[in-house]
Amino acid sequence: MRVARSLVLVSLLPLFAACQLLDGSRESASHVGQTRMQGQLSAADGKLLFQPCGEQRRYAVNDTGGTSVLQQAASLADAQGKLFADVRGRIVSGSGDGQLDIEQLYRIEQTGHACDDPDFKKLILRATGHEPEWSVRVSGKGMIIDRVAQPPLAVPYVEEQLGDGRFNLSTEANNQHIELWVAPQRCVDSSSGSVLHMSAELRIDGQVQRGCGYFGGSRDD
Repeated sequence: MRVARSLVLVSLLPLFAACQLLDGSRESASHVGQTRMQGQLSAADGKLLFQPCGEQRRYAVNDTGGTSVLQQAASLADAQGKLFADVRGRIVSGSGDGQLDIEQLYRIEQTGHACDDPDFKKLILRATGHEPEWSVRVSGKGMIIDRVAQPPLAVPYVEEQLGDGRFNLSTEANNQHIELWVAPQRCVDSSSGSVLHMSAELRIDGQVQRGCGYFGGSRDD
């Protein structure tokens, strides 16, 4: 766990690492000059580095947005000290490949396949929860609800904005009233320890199941 320990040593430094660039269709004024990226985080020479998906460049991470990404990386680091991160920031010139100023953290998790997720660019939102297991995938075509011991349920939905970045998606399907409530609140997955930027509640006929969520590549909030 030598590299994992090095992540702890740099947990107070403003450094990170990035991957795949997205051209969001819903980019707000506050995102001018910033890019959403996915990639791998690793520690080297006392720094956190971000390597974008499919690239060789590695950027030193500077947590300008106060996202606590360094502390999260230290607590989640695996034996190789590598993590997947989904962030928004600005690349600036500097020594080596340069520096990535992180403004927003969408998620950080232990996974070796997130760069290859074929659904990411098509998704507006993904939310998951546990005990019992459930997941919701939202796209422009509708949302798909997966629950334990039940077949996937594909339904249309209506979105309602509630202010302060909160919103809900609702539908009437199979004589059930289904709602997904989402709020911009840091959420820790109770199973994997992954950190995501949104909390979520799946409500079906009044029964509430809690979980976490994040925006996919089709939504650039």
